[in-house]
Amino acid sequence: MSLIPPYDRDDILLPRDTRAIRDLRVSSSNSDLALFACLGKKLSVLSMESNNVILTYDLPAAAWTCSWDLNNPYYAYAGLQNGSLWVFDMRQTAGPVESRRGLSNNLIHTVHSLSHNSALPSGARSVLSASSIGLCLWNFGCAEEGPTLVPQTENQGVCISLAYCPSNDDIVASYRPKVETSDETLLSQPQLTPSRGGFGQRTVGSHVLLKRADINCFERLGSACTNVCDVELPRSAIIDVGNHSTLFASQDKLSSELVLQELPSFTTLQRLKLQKDPLRDLKYSPAIKQGLLSCLSGDKLQLFSTKLSGKR
Repeated sequence: MSLIPPYDRDDILLPRDTRAIRDLRVSSSNSDLALFACLGKKLSVLSMESNNVILTYDLPAAAWTCSWDLNNPYYAYAGLQNGSLWVFDMRQTAGPVESRRGLSNNLIHTVHSLSHNSALPSGARSVLSASSIGLCLWNFGCAEEGPTLVPQTENQGVCISLAYCPSNDDIVASYRPKVETSDETLLSQPQLTPSRGGFGQRTVGSHVLLKRADINCFERLGSACTNVCDVELPRSAIIDVGNHSTLFASQDKLSSELVLQELPSFTTLQRLKLQKDPLRDLKYSPAIKQGLLSCLSGDKLQLFSTKLSGKR
């Protein structure tokens, strides 16, 4: 769908074995290319110029998330259901250039390529991933490769969402309390008091704000309680609106609202009404004079705009 008059719309047919698409990312260096990960054990590149899938990689497990590299337009990443991270070079179509096992077999539900850090050697790349155990940092092309668990993220509960802002290196990870079983204890959240409802019901979890300070160093800046669901992997987003103002967007599961909170205080500035269906995707894109926040829930796509001058 084009948001520019005459608002053209194309329906693009995907291969029959695509199955459910779990993540889709448009390339920041080439807006005609989109990368998508699907449960059909595929990672594919879609040309929005020809409306065709131009490249497909077969995977050993379902892909739950993907990301273009922010610093090199040829590299892409996919997080798999078996907990591994796969690296692809679009110039090599035969297969991945690297694959690494994670710290657990839990599925990787979110992957973000990090902006280049001056402490990294030239050509090195960093990736931040999220699974239920917390956040993992992966470095490529340097001595400290990983994956390593990001400190202060392993004892918060079950990580269910991860948002990242490349312009300021802000990171927000969202958690729900860990389910108590016969051989596990409930992991409490420091300075927060989580409570639980029934299975699939509203649960009180938390958002944790971090900022990357160095290669493998992250600083915790704040946290806040939130209403989540105990069986879903929601999406969230960080919005840089300029004038040193940053917002965090996430769904309040109790009210079915999209909540905009100012960082680092997590002060609620606005609530936007959504459908009661699960929030399938949430993405923010800066544009000329205004930014666009897209929310996919149920059978509806909602678009919200914000002025980049700092006024919402």
